Amino acid sequence: MKTNFPLVCGGVLVLFAAMSCGTQKPKHGEVDQKMFDTLLDSKQVKLVNLVNKNGVEVQITNYGARVVSVWVPDKNGKFDDVVLGFSSIKDYLKVNPNFGAVVGRYGNRIGNAQFNLNGTVYKLEKNDGKNTLHGGFIGYDERVWNIEKTDKQSLELSYLSKDQEEGFPGNLKITVTYTLTDSNELKINYAATTDKPTVLNLTNHSYFNLNGQDSGDILGEEIMINADKFTPVDDGLIPTGELRAVAGTPLDFTKSTLIGSRINDSYEQIKFGKGYDHNFVLNKKGKELSVAAVAYDPKSGRVLEVTTTEPGVQFYTGNFLDGKLIGKSGKGYIHRGGFCLETQHFPDSPNHPAFPTTTLNPGENYNTTTIFKFSVKK
Repeated sequence: MKTNFPLVCGGVLVLFAAMSCGTQKPKHGEVDQKMFDTLLDSKQVKLVNLVNKNGVEVQITNYGARVVSVWVPDKNGKFDDVVLGFSSIKDYLKVNPNFGAVVGRYGNRIGNAQFNLNGTVYKLEKNDGKNTLHGGFIGYDERVWNIEKTDKQSLELSYLSKDQEEGFPGNLKITVTYTLTDSNELKINYAATTDKPTVLNLTNHSYFNLNGQDSGDILGEEIMINADKFTPVDDGLIPTGELRAVAGTPLDFTKSTLIGSRINDSYEQIKFGKGYDHNFVLNKKGKELSVAAVAYDPKSGRVLEVTTTEPGVQFYTGNFLDGKLIGKSGKGYIHRGGFCLETQHFPDSPNHPAFPTTTLNPGENYNTTTIFKFSVKK
């Protein structure tokens, strides 16, 4: 992308929920809006602030529809930023692991970088070994989205993904709406239509550290994932097609469990992922909004509840962070310094007919919702 500095402001969002806010005001403004003020491909990049009546604040840039910061209180009313990211657009333009971004056209992996749809084989960009990851070399995380409308607590972004972009068929019109409620929920609504049959799997790739984005690793945090099964993968992290029970494996999070308690287990799936990097099959009947996961940080008391209409969630534990990426407060993001809960359809679904379909046809409406709800437990 062609870049002209200096920088501008933009929009992305995430969901939060009810918390006890205390009296301390958050030290908002750690990320300077001016550091995002720029033109990319002749489009204005911006940083947008959303604030609710409780003082919870979310900063979002329309470069990649990325969540840049999320300020929420702990059990003592102290506000901290709980998502990993950077303090300027210059840093986001460097190689980074999709911090805070909306990824697509197909979030997660497609095996052998190809799929067959209605008898036509579509060949994609190979940006993850022999596979495609998060849409290819230039996914939605590297596009400047249009800001359609915004107010104090909501932001609507749009993007037109053209036919054959990164190899995917169809002109796809996408709208992502972020709403920060006074219950401290960050709601993300995804909507899309296409003019040709295509595949679509959108998700948000925020990395969370509930004790604060610069506070070290997340191994002492707990998580419950509402899933009795997961989709095991091969050594390239492509699903085998099996739905395997989590019971008796290190992937059993049906009860709240320390993230670090089994992360270095000798189980083959853990070795393949170098930690947790797996899709969980959520316990649900259909497309109803239901709980996917609940994370808890004993130090801060912060709780993150994730609800979604999607059938799966990818739990990823920052296995490739190594301290070299310098975050918003000038500290490096260390190994396993954040976790992701990417609500989604299953990886490589276009090549597994038994998985829930990701096909979108002309005349159909793609519509999914995910909510990140923050609260505290004392």
